[in-house]
Amino acid sequence: MLTLDKIYHASTVLRDVIHPTAIVKASAIDVDCDLYLKPECLQLTGSFKLRGSGYKISQLTDEEKARGVIACSAGNHAQGVALAATKYGIKSLICLPDGAPISKVEATKSFGAEVCMVPGVYDDAYAEACRLRDEHNYTFIHPFDDENVIAGQGTIGLEIMNEMSDVDAVICAIGGGGLISGVACAIKHLNPAVKVYGVQAEGAPSMVKSIKEGKIVSLDKVSTIADGIQVKEPGVLTYEYVKKYVDDIVTVSDDEISTAILTLIEKQKMVAEGAGAAPLAAVMFGKVPVKGKKVVCVVSGGNIDVTILNRVIKRGLITSGRQQTLCIQLDDKPGQLLGVSKIIAEHGGNVISVHHERASEGEITDCILRIVMETKNFDHVREISNSLTNAGFRLV
Repeated sequence: MLTLDKIYHASTVLRDVIHPTAIVKASAIDVDCDLYLKPECLQLTGSFKLRGSGYKISQLTDEEKARGVIACSAGNHAQGVALAATKYGIKSLICLPDGAPISKVEATKSFGAEVCMVPGVYDDAYAEACRLRDEHNYTFIHPFDDENVIAGQGTIGLEIMNEMSDVDAVICAIGGGGLISGVACAIKHLNPAVKVYGVQAEGAPSMVKSIKEGKIVSLDKVSTIADGIQVKEPGVLTYEYVKKYVDDIVTVSDDEISTAILTLIEKQKMVAEGAGAAPLAAVMFGKVPVKGKKVVCVVSGGNIDVTILNRVIKRGLITSGRQQTLCIQLDDKPGQLLGVSKIIAEHGGNVISVHHERASEGEITDCILRIVMETKNFDHVREISNSLTNAGFRLV
């Protein structure tokens, strides 16, 4: 059984393995609570996963170490296992889903691991890792459903309580459930009054459905930009710990996650991957009851691929009303574009793209003007749209 003593032991063992991540006050983010961030995105491998894998590998027997270790991961656990194994002089083989961000794949290799790419998602990589484990007698390092791995992740809960004993709520993302299991166990043993909330992506709600149905549920498919929590089925151990210690679980959309990523970059100068930004998304979009409370969001990782980051930022701009596309039906005659541009400029909008085309439908003398512009928020978009309409332009 997972105990507070084991989590304390993990904390002692990991002192020479992990990087301290002090809590940061998020005063620049406009929410209805006293918000703080636990920036595990600043961890040595860019993720909290080093804690669990580091403690697990430290507790292996000499015989288990000699066989070498194998793991499966969407990326972050892979890097944690690779670094920890290299630290202890152990051979490591990592199975990753072929959709894992290139940055995570290359980072895993750089930490000294051999990488095996597997078609599909995390669960497919897991199946292949199990097959290779049985074939070559490797020691398997599970990413979440292991007592020692969970204890390692639980050290985050200890650190939060040591640094901020008066916290009201702690929010963690949930994939397989290892992070929140350890954090919730530590926090609830130290102060049962502290609320612990879990957050999953709408496209991968395996733990939400499992808790709701009272049994472990395996999803047919998962799809989310938060690849770190894109898990079809929670663990046997983590399911029980979440059921026992976690107060509630909510879901957030990819658009909400994108907005949270953008907010962390702009307001806190902090880069988070989708899973890392999910807890903030839950706060920003009112998914958790934390109004007026002192809240810590665990930013679990920052290993986001730069190509994904570009798309996520654009999605976040659109979702928050910072970028808007207007389609305007015009009479095809001189001066129309000038009139539109003048109204947008007068209201402080910034045009970044213009596309003019002859209309394929409607009056033969009509044309369509498609304008992409930078705006402040949705109120600003409405202000510009209303002014265009009042000036006689037709928005379509």
